[in-house]
Amino acid sequence: MKILLVYPRFPETFWSFKHALRFINKKAAHPPLGLLTVAGLLPPDWELKLVDENVTPLRDADLVWADYVLISAMAVQKEGVRELIGRCQSLGKKMVAGGPLFTVSWEDYPEIDHLVLGEAEITLPRFLADLAAGCPRRLYIPGPEEWADLSKTPVPRWDLLAMKEYNAMSLQYSRGCPFDCEFCDITLLYGRSPRTKRKEQVLAELESLYQHGWRGGVFIVDDNFIGNKKALKEEILPAMATWLAERRYPFTFNTQVSINLADDDELLTAMVKVGFESVFIGIETPHEGSLTECGKLQNKNRDLLAAVKKIQRHGLQVQGGFILGFDSDPPTIFERQIDFIQQSGIVTAMVGLLNVLKGTKLYQRMQGEGRILAESDGDNTGQQVNFLPKMPWEKLLAGYKKVTTTLYTPQYFYQRVIAFLKEYNPPPGRKIQARLYHGLAFVKALFWLGVWDKDRWYFWRLLGWSLLRKPRVFPLAVTYTIYGYHFRRFFLEQTQPAPAPLRSPDPSTI
Repeated sequence: MKILLVYPRFPETFWSFKHALRFINKKAAHPPLGLLTVAGLLPPDWELKLVDENVTPLRDADLVWADYVLISAMAVQKEGVRELIGRCQSLGKKMVAGGPLFTVSWEDYPEIDHLVLGEAEITLPRFLADLAAGCPRRLYIPGPEEWADLSKTPVPRWDLLAMKEYNAMSLQYSRGCPFDCEFCDITLLYGRSPRTKRKEQVLAELESLYQHGWRGGVFIVDDNFIGNKKALKEEILPAMATWLAERRYPFTFNTQVSINLADDDELLTAMVKVGFESVFIGIETPHEGSLTECGKLQNKNRDLLAAVKKIQRHGLQVQGGFILGFDSDPPTIFERQIDFIQQSGIVTAMVGLLNVLKGTKLYQRMQGEGRILAESDGDNTGQQVNFLPKMPWEKLLAGYKKVTTTLYTPQYFYQRVIAFLKEYNPPPGRKIQARLYHGLAFVKALFWLGVWDKDRWYFWRLLGWSLLRKPRVFPLAVTYTIYGYHFRRFFLEQTQPAPAPLRSPDPSTI
């Protein structure tokens, strides 16, 4: 059997780092971990090819070669999925699809020959058995509350990947989140009880990356890495520390966590010790009423600013997610978001408009209220929402534009970088894993941002400050100048086209 695994193209998003990747000559931030893991579940005697359309153009010859085309995608890749389906149909290729997009919206894709939904460890073996028997069904769905045993998850097939094209590799340790935010689809896809891999599996995946020659960043893709703190502190992190020390720390890590990481000094210290450099935290809003509305209870009744600064002082960069458009948002929310982000020193602050994801509690509530306008495209940093907001649309859009353009003007951005670097305490003795492309990126930054950019004064001021006041953070200061360039370009491009006005929903679609 000849299998072509295809990852459809992404549109440009906040997290694509399109403009930043040019500095380091990389084509994508992260590889398609889901497809690489699925490849490990396929029969070993099958012939496999992987095409990530964000890195390599998909040729007709690749499609002609394949017996089946396996597709995995997220909601934000809808447009790329439609293009791919059209090409497969024109060449008469059979398609097998899975992943979050199809799991939630499989009815929207009648062209797909076989839909293997939910977690692949459950449904893919059933499809393969039926295929071998000559009677594959079109639809494979896991049973109610049927969750995968992660001890059966294989090591990803890194041999299929051109690693040099990516900024970082990926690893998954757990699935599921103990929290149940109204707007989030993670518990819908993976449940509320965090399921984890054994430490032997985690070490095997690290060893596989190491043996395939990877040195550098590893993104642990868990939606909440600290969902099971006990296992992390007692087993996983100590095992990782020993493994990394024996190999002279070939990797650094970043991941996603909840704000209650700030409550656990032991866990903070252990994460920094093994080489975690940054964590993404869904802060969403400084307004308590909006936190109550969306069920973000873990963020309530705490000093969010103090929690962020504590994590920074322990040696972790905090990236933050923020949302505008909650029903409870007051008219002052735009200024409050700007003030909070500036005071926190969260350099990478993704501010998005609330979008309603299909299947979530928020979707069910909005649908019951007749407020759903369309299905979400998965990109909340565009200039559109898919529901009728309580705040007048023109006011919400104007406020959103004000927040994003203000935060990433050089004046505000560089002020925030310095505020963070003053708080941040990089762990002593940590070696910088320098690569040739880091040197090339520095040279490009000197010319593109230090000579040609009209805001070069801010660039030189930051570099001078870091060299004189805190030289240990100089490499990070350079990195942030490149990030800032990407974010400015991204939001400038986002605000150019005028958004289509919202219309009242068609009753037949509700």
